[in-house]
Amino acid sequence: MDLKKSASEIIDAVGGKENIGAATHCVTRLRFALKDEGKVNKEELEKIDLVKGSFSANGQYQVVIGQGTVDKVYNELAAQAGIEHASKQDIKDAAAQKLNPLQRAIKTLADIFIPILPAIVTAGLLMGINNVLTGPGIFYPDQSLVDVHPQFGDFASIINLIANTAFVFLPGLIGWAAVTRFGGSPLLGIVLGLMLVHPDLLNAWGWGAAKAEGDIPTWNLFGLEIQKVGYQGQVLPVLVASYVLARIERFLRSKIADAFQLLLVAPIALLITGFLSFIIIGPITFTIGQWITNLFTGIFDTVPAIGGLIYGALYAPLVVTGMHHTFLPVDLQLISSTGGTFLWPILVMSNVAQGSAALAMMFLLKDEKLKGLSITSAVSAYLGITEPAMFGVNLRFRFAFISAMIGSALAGMFITINKVIAPSIGVGGLPGFLSIVPQKWAPFFIGMAISIAVPLALTYLWGKTKARKGELA
Repeated sequence: MDLKKSASEIIDAVGGKENIGAATHCVTRLRFALKDEGKVNKEELEKIDLVKGSFSANGQYQVVIGQGTVDKVYNELAAQAGIEHASKQDIKDAAAQKLNPLQRAIKTLADIFIPILPAIVTAGLLMGINNVLTGPGIFYPDQSLVDVHPQFGDFASIINLIANTAFVFLPGLIGWAAVTRFGGSPLLGIVLGLMLVHPDLLNAWGWGAAKAEGDIPTWNLFGLEIQKVGYQGQVLPVLVASYVLARIERFLRSKIADAFQLLLVAPIALLITGFLSFIIIGPITFTIGQWITNLFTGIFDTVPAIGGLIYGALYAPLVVTGMHHTFLPVDLQLISSTGGTFLWPILVMSNVAQGSAALAMMFLLKDEKLKGLSITSAVSAYLGITEPAMFGVNLRFRFAFISAMIGSALAGMFITINKVIAPSIGVGGLPGFLSIVPQKWAPFFIGMAISIAVPLALTYLWGKTKARKGELA
């Protein structure tokens, strides 16, 4: 393996060393902040033996190399291009300069939610195990495993407690990530988030019943009645409050002498943000969150087939643009408000469909490198990571990507009609059934079968037609 030659070829293919603003790498990919992505010769780039695919996302041009090799290629590339080793944050900062306001907003959401995603997915998987233990009809007709074997009851209870922690204290996680992203102190973000779910507050999940009974506790603040309500599972209140806290903290740090910052900055920032959160931010954003919930539930209740069809078809293109990050807060809001999300199961259908289309390409392609990439990226997609399949295979052969969209749309329509919901977010692939309510496993598995069979068959038949016409290399 000639790393020097490969690094030189990569530099030439991305427009030469003068086109590289900065570069770094992650576990599998080189990440470039290029001055002009129009100078990239994608075709020549992907002919290089070490390159398994390339794509542009969030202002970064990323080249898939593979684990264990990418760091060696990067070191050689940096030496040849005469660039200093950069951090991921350096690349993000450089790439952010080229984003429009919408892209920056989406990137901000991604920067906030991606760091806490492992905790949410882990919680979803553990809740799935609890569902298996407590769901009736899985092991015994009309009874759960815990009903028949009570000795497993406390075991399931502890699992449920561990799993629920991330959702109960979700504002604490979001507060940490959001305040960090907005330039404030992470510790203050955690305190802010936990403050919004303090045990002295009425639990947000009991707000509806308390309102119906006219029994919502209140504070009397100089004649102003403020509802004494927590924001468990809510996303918008802590997002907005985190932004306000970070701005206040940064302002205070710029005005208060260093000697007094420890005594004054945090108390003043938290005090002001706390009052604003309970008086203005919380009530307004809670209402907006309810509107968002009502909008999506209204669409999917009124025309479930159309809603599932459209979201199933468009989820993969949303991933390409990075806009899929905007739907994670919606999923969390739906889980908090209604007890489950009907959007996340469609995500699973889309991921599995992309993997199936990539798998079909393995049987169509003659190039050994692309055949290998097809099978490995298909396995990755079946486990919830679709970027290698989409950017390395399916988008390269557009009919494969379209076939996956069709399969995902049909599967999404089917599971939505059958009201499949997930009370938690888990792994967006074949293990995703663990996050589905057990009563809906049957339609979910049928939907998954559709998302496997349709893209597999459609991609293969479409590819065979193109091969006969000489349009498939």
